[in-house]
Amino acid sequence: MNNVSYKTLAICMALGAVFFSGASAAAVTEAEAAKLGKELTPFGAERAGNKDGSIPEWKGCPNLKAPMDQLKAGDRRWDPYADEKPLYTVTAANMSQYADKLSDGVRALLQKYPNSMKLPVYATHRNHCAPDWVYQATAKNAVAAKLITEGDNEGVTGAVNGVPFPIPKNGAEVRWNHIFSWRGPSYETKLRLYSITASGDRVLGGQALQYDQFEYYRKGISAQEYADKGYLAKLTLQSAEAPAFRAGEGVVVRDTTNYLKNDRQAWQYLVGQRRVRRAPNLGWDTPDFLNSGANFFDEVFGSFLPYQERHEFKIVGKKEILIPYNNNKVFSLKEDEIFLKNHHNPDAIRWELHRVWVVEADLKPGKRHAVSKRMFYIDEDTWSTSLMDGWDPSGKLWRVSVFLSYYMADMPGMMGSFTDFLYVLDGIWSSRHILYEPGYQLKAVPMKPESAFTPDALTGRGIR
Repeated sequence: MNNVSYKTLAICMALGAVFFSGASAAAVTEAEAAKLGKELTPFGAERAGNKDGSIPEWKGCPNLKAPMDQLKAGDRRWDPYADEKPLYTVTAANMSQYADKLSDGVRALLQKYPNSMKLPVYATHRNHCAPDWVYQATAKNAVAAKLITEGDNEGVTGAVNGVPFPIPKNGAEVRWNHIFSWRGPSYETKLRLYSITASGDRVLGGQALQYDQFEYYRKGISAQEYADKGYLAKLTLQSAEAPAFRAGEGVVVRDTTNYLKNDRQAWQYLVGQRRVRRAPNLGWDTPDFLNSGANFFDEVFGSFLPYQERHEFKIVGKKEILIPYNNNKVFSLKEDEIFLKNHHNPDAIRWELHRVWVVEADLKPGKRHAVSKRMFYIDEDTWSTSLMDGWDPSGKLWRVSVFLSYYMADMPGMMGSFTDFLYVLDGIWSSRHILYEPGYQLKAVPMKPESAFTPDALTGRGIR
């Protein structure tokens, strides 16, 4: 990757990040796993801060005196850092001073909008954490989890209830960590999806109630019990409320951690047809009809498809860069305060300096995809994708995704890769999962029976 210098590459190598993909990677040793919770955090990040102190030491769950009763009731979410001011601001005029802290995509956005785009940079807070049972499971996964491959399909065995590969050996394992990063067992929210035209018109692609549930994080289940249940991973049900022509539509998605044993299953309820249909096209570079085709399905949630059917993932290294972080301010804003005509409102988004894993995805020989190469910047603490750049087949930087993360004291931890701004550099831009004003915002809820995420459940919700 051009213009990238990796200051922490030696550390990355020491952790075993060898540059290849596949199931032949050596397993993590007991000695390596013993570093978790010591020089490494329980999730595998470097516990220590950086040399100049701009990235602090990780110290576990902070006590920020969160208004827990308010959060549990589903009220507007609270911003623990509302009183902080930016340390500095990066603009097109001074970005050369911070070039080694910027991704290619962020530099492109600053250059495309030199008079209005900026990055307000705040103090770094490493506040991602999890319950002890998740840490304990992650330690077990470190030595027990295995990446298995067969042709273009992949799967993970021996892992449940925690990050599967806290000390990753290859790019595929880093991607699986992103897919199954800790984001709580179950939550629901009301959301809106927008596409913004080249002339600056904001078009509502969808407004919906969404339920997300991680069977992978069902507390108390063993890795064997999880396997016996078919490796059922993340369940999603989305029920559309607007625009009018989509009201009553619904989508159910059932993901797995083992694509050698099970396929991804998706269904859609279409009001005009009054029936539920399989939706096998909810993936890869299919235009996302849920957001008027403004993005591809595999750009959602930081790219939710982990297995290497189209691209091959490799670790490039680790790097200190500026990423969106602790973006709880968004919860308090009206939508008109989040959007400007040509891009998001820079003052609405908080940026911090963090260490990230840099993973490159290159199109496999003989495979086709509209995005020939992607670069993922995955936060070391959360394992969530923070930035994602995409290149077209001619090698031109084409698509830039900016993913927001929120501090969720009731989870506890950081919720990452749930809201994004996608910029198509030669045209439109879009926003997914803006948490709209009426209604609760990312409310943690008890886990439902998995039967609540089935075609039958979708039919019951969709009838008008």
